[in-house]
Amino acid sequence: MPRGLPRGRSCMSETLAPVESLDERAALEELVRLADVLAAHDIRYFQEEAPTISDADYDLLKRRNSAIEARFPHLVRDNSPSLRVGAKRSESFAPVIHGVPMLSLDNAFSDEEAVEFDARVRRFLRLDQQPVAYTAEPKIDGLSASLRYEKGVLVRGATRGDGRVGEDVTVNLRTLREVPQRLAGRGWPNVIEIRGEVYLGHAEFAALNAAAAAAGDRTYANPRNAAAGSLRQIDPSITAARPLRFFAYAWGEVSGRFAETQWEALAALRDWGFQVTEQARRVEGHRACRKPTASSRPSGPASGSISTGWSTRSTASTGRTVWASCRAPRAGPSRASSRPSAP
Repeated sequence: MPRGLPRGRSCMSETLAPVESLDERAALEELVRLADVLAAHDIRYFQEEAPTISDADYDLLKRRNSAIEARFPHLVRDNSPSLRVGAKRSESFAPVIHGVPMLSLDNAFSDEEAVEFDARVRRFLRLDQQPVAYTAEPKIDGLSASLRYEKGVLVRGATRGDGRVGEDVTVNLRTLREVPQRLAGRGWPNVIEIRGEVYLGHAEFAALNAAAAAAGDRTYANPRNAAAGSLRQIDPSITAARPLRFFAYAWGEVSGRFAETQWEALAALRDWGFQVTEQARRVEGHRACRKPTASSRPSGPASGSISTGWSTRSTASTGRTVWASCRAPRAGPSRASSRPSAP
């Protein structure tokens, strides 16, 4: 198999041997190739905002890489895509080391995998057959950002970058009206990193591309890349002119406990002045990951926003926290994801 792909071509068009049939040499050759291919796609997606492969094909590539590594764990290499989050930061921005890494989510593509995901959460929390309470939220496709507040005042804003080191885009994030310069209410810790998504609505994305096309400028492939390109501008006045929005859904480094569950955390974020997903609801059991529907709505991004699926997050009353994301795109197979984290 060739290493790398021509621009614009999906490797899903290749006939791939079943993972079970690979010997060690073939597995190593394919892992080397997949690392190169996925790294190239990450650069086009995260840095150039010009993807050349669909999300579904990209996920299939990563799943194949993970399946090969699971069969040959001794072949996992330092540059494995399974160990990488996002892409290297741009040298145009100062580096920001996240107090707590901004990790990515694994995917599942079937009801069976969603059930197993729920079982893993219960095993991790030692809950036996006790159902886990989840907060189900629509997944809005944008650019992840982390906002650091000290004594209630915004002091720094950063992109996710590679998960450990992001880009300092504080000045740009300050231009978003939905990013509080000072936290409202009370009960917030002295230090807290609020994490959320910078995004564009359907109408705003269409208008942005139409204006760019009329001016003979570059257009964006999708709303996520448009949001990323708009936020990562050297000139903050360009960011300010774009109709970017922000909603909060999580936290990173924090100096003190402020909520016992994800549902309580969303309520706290709302009280502090953040927009949170209005379709969020509290549910129990793995069916939340399989057939989520909107009911309880704290407040937040309008229904016309760019939404690609559902996510669920869960926290245990024992104090340990597990992030769980279940995505059900409007078309195609459902996906469930999970990551362990610490409050």
